[in-house]
Formats: sequence, C-alpha cells, structure tokens
Amino acid sequence: MDGFTIWFTGLSGSGKTTLAHMLVDELKDMGRKVELLDGDVIRTNLSKGLGFSKEDRDENIRRVGFVCELLSRNGIIAIAACISPYKDIRDSHRGKIDRFFEVFTKCSIEECIKRDPKGNYKKVLSGEIKNYTGIDDPYEEPSDHEITVETDKESPEESLRKIINKLKELKFLPDCRSHCDKEEEKIIKDRLKSLGYL
Repeated sequence: MDGFTIWFTGLSGSGKTTLAHMLVDELKDMGRKVELLDGDVIRTNLSKGLGFSKEDRDENIRRVGFVCELLSRNGIIAIAACISPYKDIRDSHRGKIDRFFEVFTKCSIEECIKRDPKGNYKKVLSGEIKNYTGIDDPYEEPSDHEITVETDKESPEESLRKIINKLKELKFLPDCRSHCDKEEEKIIKDRLKSLGYL
C-alpha cells in the first residue's frame, strides 16, 4: 500500500495531538502502518537543543518533514502534529513529499487559552514566556490545505470523521463502500459457481 503524510498544523491547544492519536487508531484498525510524529516528542528526541527562534523552529519542522518523507516513500502513513507556524516551510514539505495531506486545526485563540493543556498560555500572559505562537509571534494560516476542522465548534469525533471522509474523497484511502461491494460480489460469484449456477 502507498504511504503518505498527514500534516496537522494549528495553534497550541487547537486539538492537533488529540485528533492525530484518534486518527492513528482509526488507520491501524484499517490495517495500515502508521507512525505519529508529535511536536513535543520530536522536540525531546530529535530536535533537543533547538530553541524557539524562527530559524530553530524552521529547523525543527525540516527534521520532522524529512522523517515524514522517508516513512511515506516506504509505504507508511506518517502523521505529523506540530504547530509549524510558518507557511513557507510547510509548503516546502508539500513540494518534497509526493502525497501530502494538510489538516488545519482551526481554533480561536480564546478557546486555546481556555484549554491551555500545557499551561504555557498562562506563562505567556504573566510574562514568563516570550515569542509564543499566536500571542506575540505569528501563526500563518494555511491557504492550500486539504481540510479545515474547526475544533472549537466540532466534537473530536466530528472532526475525525471529516478528515477520514476527505482522505477517501481525495483517494488517499480506499472508499470502503466500493471496496466492500467488490469483495461481496466475489463471495457471491464464488458461491454461485460452487452451486453450479455459473
């Protein structure tokens, strides 16, 4: 089976990691080989020592994209869940990875601050952290992505279903309905042959 890359981008707290984990489970249930590259895990293991300047952020995302490219071309579905705030570096991966599916997890900054899963927004607002994406450092929304999920308006299950349906529509995944119909047709034909009707 062909590999490809699913790239989640969005503000911290927008639901990237939650949806990525849900999607991993769904794809594994379909019998696919999947690897998740979560931004926090990558920072600890692959990009240790990098800071949060634009250059360091770009380098971090370059490394993630390189791993995604290797996995994808070897038949694995690579899922990246990184803020990846700058459009040019995301677009450069789109140009390098043959099958690239970008998911924009759109969520208002107010809702992200309310969720604040890592407690970082609290630190930003108290002045402990500077140059934080969405507050005092820009987040450049994608413009040519495959799908937007509005995680402050949809349940995680609704967002996941939208992603799966779009993956099928764009032929990243087989449409089970036509696939299952062919399987069922073969079973019926084999049964009719065994009974001597064909």
